[in-house]
Amino acid sequence: MTARVELVGLATAHRFAAGDDLATALLDAVASAGLELRDGDVVCVASKVVSLVEDALHPLPAGDPKDARRRLARDLAVRVVADTPGVLVVETPHGFVCANGGIDASNVPGDDVALLLPDDPDASADRLRRAIGERTGRRVGVIVTDTFGRPWRLGQTEVALGVAGTPALRDERGGTDLQGRTLEVTVAAIADEVAAAADLVRTKASGTPFVLVRGLPGGAAGTGRDLLRPAASDAFRAGGPTVAEHAVTSRRTIRRFLPEPVDHGVIEAAVRAATTAPAPHHARPWRFVRLTPPTRGRLLDAMAAQWRTDLAADGTDPAVIERRIARSDAVLRDAPELLAPFVVLDAAHDYPDTRRTIAERDLFMLSGGAALQNLQVVLAAHGLGTAWISSTAFCAPTVRDVLGLEPTWQPLGMLAVGHPAGQPPAREPADVADLLLER
Repeated sequence: MTARVELVGLATAHRFAAGDDLATALLDAVASAGLELRDGDVVCVASKVVSLVEDALHPLPAGDPKDARRRLARDLAVRVVADTPGVLVVETPHGFVCANGGIDASNVPGDDVALLLPDDPDASADRLRRAIGERTGRRVGVIVTDTFGRPWRLGQTEVALGVAGTPALRDERGGTDLQGRTLEVTVAAIADEVAAAADLVRTKASGTPFVLVRGLPGGAAGTGRDLLRPAASDAFRAGGPTVAEHAVTSRRTIRRFLPEPVDHGVIEAAVRAATTAPAPHHARPWRFVRLTPPTRGRLLDAMAAQWRTDLAADGTDPAVIERRIARSDAVLRDAPELLAPFVVLDAAHDYPDTRRTIAERDLFMLSGGAALQNLQVVLAAHGLGTAWISSTAFCAPTVRDVLGLEPTWQPLGMLAVGHPAGQPPAREPADVADLLLER
């Protein structure tokens, strides 16, 4: 082990563009600092300049630049890890898990483009390492770095995306600690530690894309890919039972919404989750109709007319009828999105007796309830509120007539969706003593 490591920020006035010679810019920065490279030195290089030189610009989708960057990150992602109002965390094709796919919209030429991460950071690091060696005769290591956030902790730090000519990990498993106990899990992320240390001698506005690190211990060269955790050992990917419990119990009925629109991609994600519900005969009997404003108005008007007729026939006071309709309209007419869920009975078996026919229909309706729960849980996980209102179930012929649907489409109520105008108080855990029975 070395007892001393030296860090030197290498500033440059050069503004990088596609096709620039990165090695020349780096060596000029070294010379301007009055230094010469030595064998064993490691140079940390900001991924932004690597991406600029490699022309990793990508057009942004139309619309607000911040929202466009999120949409682009979602489109390019291998997997969406977390989608919240504050941040979209995805897994990139490289295997990195980071906010907005590492897409950068600052200091790029124009408001309609964004800068992606280097296509292959390990290859980028190795090309620069070989170019430096050819021009100086020195054996140096190169680490391509980028800024990542961290679970459970505030602030960002630099991590190693690409590594060449220097160790990525230090595996101490099988060794012993000071007490002589065998180490079983200690694997130090050397390249990440070096990348983080490099950020101590530069800021985002300092014009210092390179940092020279001198005095590091040697070892077998690694790669950035060595630092990626395999999916099989990723506890965050698995989540665990407490995560599932939180996801389910965080779903609450929300009846007041902010006017801001709902991302259609989130609705699609929730519908995909809904389709994982169990269903009879391996069918997919669920349908979710997204009501556009004109259709919403026609449907709610027709449902209100039917409701008035039914309540009047019950002898309900007219003032009470209007109050009940107004309470329902305050949610269904004002929600940013309104979904009409259905179960389609086309795949239901036709039995000759009433008992089994009713049981078959009930199974399909139960499946619809499971899909509806899945939908609401995922929407809640995305920070959206929902209010399930059962009204369509009481006027199924009216709903089918307005929407032009077949008689086999059975409505499951209405689902209002939007960003909550406020959060309800925390839910008290249920006492299951009277709910979980034994016989």
